[in-house]
Amino acid sequence: MTIREDFEKREDAFISPYGVKASESAGRREPEAACPVRTVFQQDRDRIVFCNAFRRLKHKTQVFLSPLGDHYRTRLTHTLEVAEVARTICRAMRLNEDLAEAVALGHDLGHTPFGHSGETALKEIFSPDFNHSEQSLRVVEVLERNGRGLNLTREVRDGIVKHSKGFGDIIPADPGKMAATVEGRIVRFADIIAYLNHDLDDAVRSGVVRQNDIPEICVKTLGGTHAQRATTMIRDLIFSSHVIEDHLELAFSDEVFSAMSELRQFLYENVYRSEPVHAEFIKAKKLISELYAYFLNHPDQLREKMTGLEMDERYFESTPVERIICDYIASMTDRYVLRLYNEIFIPTPLV
Repeated sequence: MTIREDFEKREDAFISPYGVKASESAGRREPEAACPVRTVFQQDRDRIVFCNAFRRLKHKTQVFLSPLGDHYRTRLTHTLEVAEVARTICRAMRLNEDLAEAVALGHDLGHTPFGHSGETALKEIFSPDFNHSEQSLRVVEVLERNGRGLNLTREVRDGIVKHSKGFGDIIPADPGKMAATVEGRIVRFADIIAYLNHDLDDAVRSGVVRQNDIPEICVKTLGGTHAQRATTMIRDLIFSSHVIEDHLELAFSDEVFSAMSELRQFLYENVYRSEPVHAEFIKAKKLISELYAYFLNHPDQLREKMTGLEMDERYFESTPVERIICDYIASMTDRYVLRLYNEIFIPTPLV
C-alpha cells in the first residue's frame, strides 16, 4: 500500500458522507498516473502554490493600492486567510480540507492588478462578461505551464470558477451559481468571512474609518475585534448548517447573517467607495485603459512582453489579440503596471 492509498483509506473512515473523498474525484481532463505520496487534491494544492500566478498575488491589491505599510493585506495574504478559514470549517465539519485549501489558494489567481478597479476596467474595454473568477479558471486551464495549464481536478476547477459573489447575494438564489461540492461552497463563505474582517481591519488601520464608526449591530453581534468577528462567523456557520434530505445546507443564523450583511454594506459605502480609495481606483482604471489601447495599436510588442508568462507559439497563433492583451493585463501586478506605464508614456531625459 502506498502512502497515498493509506491516506485515502483514512479519508474513507473520517470524511463525512457530504464531503468529497480524494479517491472518488471526478479526475482531470488529461489522465495522469497516480502519485504514490499525495492525493489528487494535495497535488492540486501544490501545483497552485508553485505556479507563477500564485507568486504574483503578493504584489496585487486587496483594497489599498500598492500599500507601502508592511501590515496591510495584499491579494496573497487575503488568499492565505481564506484558505485558513476554509480549512478550519472543513476540519470541524469532517470535510475534505485539501480540496477546500486547493480551491481557496486558486480562487484569485486571475485577479487583476489594482483590485476591482482593474476588473471594472477590463469589463469596460475588453468585455462586459469579464470577471476574475473565470480568469482564474483560464489561468489554471490555459495560461500556466506554457499554455498547458495545471491540469487540476474537476472539483477544484469548479470551486475556483464559482467562488465569487461580487456585489451580488452572499447566498445566491440560483443553486447553479454555487460550487458542486460542499468544500467549494465553503470557500465562498470563507472568502466573505476573510474579507469582511481584514478589509475592516485595514480600513481602521489606515484611518479611512474609525472603530466607533462601525455599526453597533455589527459590534454587538459579531464582536469588536478581528479575532472576535472571525470566530463568531466561523462558529456560526459550523453550528447553523444542517442536513436537509441527505444534503448538507450551509447557513448562518439570521442574527449573524443580518450583522454580516450590515457590515458588508458599511464597507461598500465607507471604504470601497470612499473618496480616498475610489479616487485611486479611478487613476488605476485610467492606467489600465491606456495600456490596453496602446497594445491594440502596437500588437507587435505583445509577443515580447508576454514572454514573462512563458507562452509558446500555439497560444499566439490561436488567440485573438484582444484576448492576449486581456490575459497580459490581468496577469500584471500593481507595481508592474506602474513601471510599464512609466516606460511607455513618461518621457525619459536623454541628457
